[in-house]
Amino acid sequence: MTYYRQVLALCDLPPECGVDHPEVKRMYPPDAIARAKEYKAAIGPAGTGAYSHSQGILAFREHVANFIEARDGHVAPCADDIFLTNGASAGINHILQALIAGSNDAVMIPIAQYPIYSALITLLGGRQVGYELDESLGWAVTKSELEKQLRYARENGLTVKAMVILNPGNPTGQVMDRDVLEIICRFCSDNQIVLLADEVYQRNVYAPNKTFLSARKVALETPGCENLQLVSFHSTSKGLIGECGRRGGYMELHNIDSRVQENVHKLAATGLCSGLADQVMTSLMVNPPKVGDESYESFVAEEKTIYDGLVRRSHALVQGLDAISGVTCEQAEGAIYAFPSITIPQSACIEADKRNQTPDLMYVISLLEETGICVVPASRFGQRMVTVGFHTTFLPPDDKMQEAFEGFARHHASFCDRYGGLAIPTLCNDGMVIRSPGRGEKRSRGGEEPGHELCTRPPFTGRWKTENNMWTEIKTKYAKIKCALCNTKIRTYCKCDKKVPMCTECYGIHISNCSNTN
Repeated sequence: MTYYRQVLALCDLPPECGVDHPEVKRMYPPDAIARAKEYKAAIGPAGTGAYSHSQGILAFREHVANFIEARDGHVAPCADDIFLTNGASAGINHILQALIAGSNDAVMIPIAQYPIYSALITLLGGRQVGYELDESLGWAVTKSELEKQLRYARENGLTVKAMVILNPGNPTGQVMDRDVLEIICRFCSDNQIVLLADEVYQRNVYAPNKTFLSARKVALETPGCENLQLVSFHSTSKGLIGECGRRGGYMELHNIDSRVQENVHKLAATGLCSGLADQVMTSLMVNPPKVGDESYESFVAEEKTIYDGLVRRSHALVQGLDAISGVTCEQAEGAIYAFPSITIPQSACIEADKRNQTPDLMYVISLLEETGICVVPASRFGQRMVTVGFHTTFLPPDDKMQEAFEGFARHHASFCDRYGGLAIPTLCNDGMVIRSPGRGEKRSRGGEEPGHELCTRPPFTGRWKTENNMWTEIKTKYAKIKCALCNTKIRTYCKCDKKVPMCTECYGIHISNCSNTN
């Protein structure tokens, strides 16, 4: 962003070369000069090359507090509850260090998950407890799933100290609704679990019917959550800034005991402070030009260009991948990623097993070697029941995206041909796709549903799930049976004689009127 770079440059320059130069007004807009003078006064005479308070410069922390107040519509937090950090990851590290004291301390993390959490938990000697996000519900989490995983942890002698949420999600791209956030806040409050809210993609919301809601806002507005312990994270690395090399970010501690906060301060002090230029960038992120400022219109236009480009490329990526035979990709509501599933021949899965690799790892290595396209296998995000898939981004320029689509399609065809071609999956009597087992899955589930054993027929990109008397499956390229009531592509079946196909939203309507359900 031009305005951010202008202010940062003036903060870095000696006064005689920058804000006090006789020709400065010819090179920089008046509001950028005024902002730089304000920041230089807050930083002090030593400039951006010096240390600051371990929590960050007070004026910048006050800017963050004011931003949170305006965003959430509630009284601003105290500046002493704000820590300016080297990106969100430094704050996450500090908090996990404070939480994990031994090998029986556990942290609940979403599956699929962003690997920094599992890596840090392991590094610190803790235990991770995964809670499954339900893909059929738009990657939402249910109260029953949270309670099941908490019960499992306690039965195994673990003490769950914290729970992580990513909103919008990475790698899944979902934007959490208020009702889901309320469930999470109440669950953590009722069980005295610290909620860690990773909200670095809060500006990256693309679905027209979605709005970002912070965990702090929902907690303050939800009865029973008055004492919820919450730590929220934000970063300059994402959003519309993308200044990941600046390492700017903050964390806010809400309802955290003062003695705990004192020790978090000590941890922050071991790193002395976050970079001063990074603190400047964080302040600019939460305190951009305002209406009437000389840079306001150009700043808004620049932001709009970036945002519109992200929306355009997000749709282009999903449409481009979804057009490839054997690839299916859902549109992300937020963040900057796509998470497609792919169909590959059974012989490729057998070969991957011989190599002691997951099929998606073998696939993405082949993709990299043949095309130079680098993606991450879905199995690296901890998702247990996906057969094959990968994680990619829509950040590259438009012209590079088109090249990538051609490379994806060319590689997928050659990969499938190499292993005997891609057979079309077979539907069983009630319309469910019969597939071969994914890596680590049991050979049969006959005890759950007779006649629906996982078999050795051609695989598909999907999974099975039983809940509330229904079978659910991710849509595939070959079996797009639509809801009988609203014509959506999500497939759900009532376990009645008619095996009525429907989406999850319509299931409740149908089941209440279905007289044929067992």
